[in-house]
Amino acid sequence: MKRKEEIVIIGSGIGGLVCGAILAREGYKITVLEKNKQIGGCLQIFVRNKHIFNSCVHYIGGISKGQNLYKIFKYLGITDDLELEKLDEFAVEKITFHGIEKEYNIAQGYPNFIKMLAADFPEEEKSIIEYADTIKTIGHKFSIFNMDENGFFEKAKYLEIDTKEYIASITKNEMLQKVLAGNNMLYAGISDKTPLFVHALVVNSYIESAFVFKKGSNQIAKLLSRVITSHGGTVKKNKTVTRLTEEDKLIKFAETENGEIYSADHFISNIHPVKTLEITDSNVFRSAYKNRITSLENSTSIFNLNIIFKAGTFKYINSNYYCFTGDKVWDCMFDKEEEWPTYYTVFFTRSQKNPQYAESATVMVYMKYDEVKKWEDTHNVVNSPEDRGEEYEVFKKNKAEVILDTIEVKFPGIRNTIHTYYTATPLTYRDYIGTDDGAIYGIVKDCKAPFQNMVSTRTKIKNLLLVGQNTTLHGVHGVVMSSVISCGTFVDLHSLLKKIEDAQD
Repeated sequence: MKRKEEIVIIGSGIGGLVCGAILAREGYKITVLEKNKQIGGCLQIFVRNKHIFNSCVHYIGGISKGQNLYKIFKYLGITDDLELEKLDEFAVEKITFHGIEKEYNIAQGYPNFIKMLAADFPEEEKSIIEYADTIKTIGHKFSIFNMDENGFFEKAKYLEIDTKEYIASITKNEMLQKVLAGNNMLYAGISDKTPLFVHALVVNSYIESAFVFKKGSNQIAKLLSRVITSHGGTVKKNKTVTRLTEEDKLIKFAETENGEIYSADHFISNIHPVKTLEITDSNVFRSAYKNRITSLENSTSIFNLNIIFKAGTFKYINSNYYCFTGDKVWDCMFDKEEEWPTYYTVFFTRSQKNPQYAESATVMVYMKYDEVKKWEDTHNVVNSPEDRGEEYEVFKKNKAEVILDTIEVKFPGIRNTIHTYYTATPLTYRDYIGTDDGAIYGIVKDCKAPFQNMVSTRTKIKNLLLVGQNTTLHGVHGVVMSSVISCGTFVDLHSLLKKIEDAQD
């Protein structure tokens, strides 16, 4: 029998796991090496007082029958095992402003999306339809099934359009502009910088369909891992890769911190490109390339307040809240510390015992890494816990109390419903996600220099590939799509896409 070619994947984020699952199905021998005790990257969960909290991914879009994620997951054989609940069809997201009682609903399904916004802005229906058509068009053009068709330059124009500028060009209604941009925490939107394609790909997936996880986002990681192992591969945890050794312009082996050697024909790095360069023992990468990669701007990090409610005290809301304390919706990650927070997002989890009520909630707020920099020499993960000290605990508590005061404005009395809460800072995300500054939205994309801020999945080392949200696209939807395309390095892409398309029949 012909020997299976071997692929070692460094990091078990969704990009690495999708590549691993596809290539395992296509006949490659896969080994995934994950530094943490838990696989999944941004799909990781944690449990407090028997309550599951998602670390980053709180809901998922584009996963109804016929949509991109559905097709890919169906091909991989995991669709039927996902335990999901559909968010409110007429209010997936609620955009709100302190001091304004009105809540603006973002619906799923384009007819519902247009209908709900047109009801709030009847004089702007034409603009809303134009916006919806544009978002849908971009979503279609950047679909995996169009990635190798219609020419690159037809898509390239969307890389150079500023999102804020585009929205302002279709409507002069300032409130509608804010509402259309109001969920930009999904991609850390920056005015005069975030390209329209980033906004469109994220928004389109949630307009198509939107679901929450009944039992945590890590179920995707577990199911993808099962695909890999069922096809003869292995997924190894607590394996920190510290060196990739190159000879004759090929990576020969990966070495872990305890000296284990993993040889393979090909290597896929699902860790940050800067981290990949740091561990690669090679002179193949030119200084200009290294300087460009290391100079790329990471997106922001976050502070999470994870709340457990007293049983039966807070009614469940089947929508996600994007709340502004003022009237500014862009650039909230740059606000002054004394103004913090000017923007927060709330995700609720339904009680399984009493479905009318919420059992928990996560409040996400932007936070600069500089605020926790004084503790950066500490590292705290499950398999290597470290106490960051009393000052750090006081810092977290003070920040949590500020957030509670803030959300009390939108949800009066919420303090009285809280049993306990837990917090996570940029240091938490640094330690578990693997970026130096805890950035969770990938490398910042810039419409003024779109190609300088994109990292190619292919490298000068022929058998080393880069995947994940720090390459082309971020977010679950974007990373899954780009990972499928990356698999075209190993298998015929047209044949793979046909298998994916046929799998849903």
